[in-house]
Amino acid sequence: MQQAVESVFREESGKIIAGLIRQFGDFDVAEEAMQDAMVAALDHWSREGAPENPAAWITTTAKRKAIDRLRRGQTRRDFQDAVVGGAPAAAVDEVDIESSFQDDRLPLIFTCCHPALRLDAQVVLTLRTLGGLTTPEIARAFLVPETTLAQRLVRAKRKIREAKIPYRVPSKELLPQRLAAVLSVIYLVFNEGYSATAGDSLVRRDLSSEAIRLARLVCELMPGKQELTGLLALLLLQDSRRDARVDAAGDLVVLEEQDRGKWDRAQIAEGLRLLEELGSVTDPGPYLLQAAIAAEHARAQTADETDWSRIAAFYGALQRMQPSPVITLNRAAAVAMAQGCERGLALMDELGQSGELDRYHLFHAARADLLRRLERNAEAADCYRRALEFATNEAERKYLGRRLQEVTSSH
Repeated sequence: MQQAVESVFREESGKIIAGLIRQFGDFDVAEEAMQDAMVAALDHWSREGAPENPAAWITTTAKRKAIDRLRRGQTRRDFQDAVVGGAPAAAVDEVDIESSFQDDRLPLIFTCCHPALRLDAQVVLTLRTLGGLTTPEIARAFLVPETTLAQRLVRAKRKIREAKIPYRVPSKELLPQRLAAVLSVIYLVFNEGYSATAGDSLVRRDLSSEAIRLARLVCELMPGKQELTGLLALLLLQDSRRDARVDAAGDLVVLEEQDRGKWDRAQIAEGLRLLEELGSVTDPGPYLLQAAIAAEHARAQTADETDWSRIAAFYGALQRMQPSPVITLNRAAAVAMAQGCERGLALMDELGQSGELDRYHLFHAARADLLRRLERNAEAADCYRRALEFATNEAERKYLGRRLQEVTSSH
């Protein structure tokens, strides 16, 4: 039964939280009501069985829990003021329990991405409320301590409450200043779905699909934005590979070993079409550059046909635009494929001197892969052990464990 409740939380929490925030105008009230509803579900469903529509049950219960919580803490008049729009007394006992939450997530993104909030707070708050990610998951995504992440969430919610930031999609003239944060949020939600930071499954399809849906919605809202189109193309091209990224047992399959017949050709065609419609872009942004990288992989019929030189060049442009140790790592991996493992390893070793990626499992996994290809198996084994020390996703850990066993048994 706990698994059923957790499944609803993973798949539906973004919709439910967004609707609660719209209804009650308070992030904490919404989250606490959601948590209360989950506890109630564990108790009720274990006795009565799961309902036919678990999400609707959670939604209804969460709304009632929020009303009860507000009534206990406030006077009737204060309670009415706490409901967004100041619901009249006659309507308070008949809150729209059955209302659809499908469209509430878009205004939630723009509320979280208000310019009064710091960019990191905007992204973190939206991932927490819209994506339903836990604080530990977001902390790992940002490579920051959980306490730091929790403090950012508290400050962001307080700022929204104190500044009375409205829950709505802003007017057209205000949209551009919110776009960068909105793109970041959608991209990070997708990344968590594409490669989950924790848990047994490598892929969380609900988050990936939600990110693509949101990207489409924002594209409709803000037509003609090249970076937004680039982001949607990127997500489609990346997501096209998800069925090939794990085998029948749920184990990780790396890019060069994937069965490309399992790639979603409809998504690839749409992603490539979006890029072609943009035509020649003289000043591409980071999402367009990443989409160009994904397009190179999508066009290659086999792993050997991949144009790694072009991919390395795109990563170089991305690195100049957005200096980041992770981007530098990706460029080094592309250089290794284009110019040889020794050259790529030298770049990774240079990157490692800063210590910024010491606790990043993919850094150690990338070095291990190059050392394995160079048949420096003892060194590769050490790197695989370091990667295992910091990897938290079970599918990735199993893959790293298999590689470690391979290099250990051969030396």
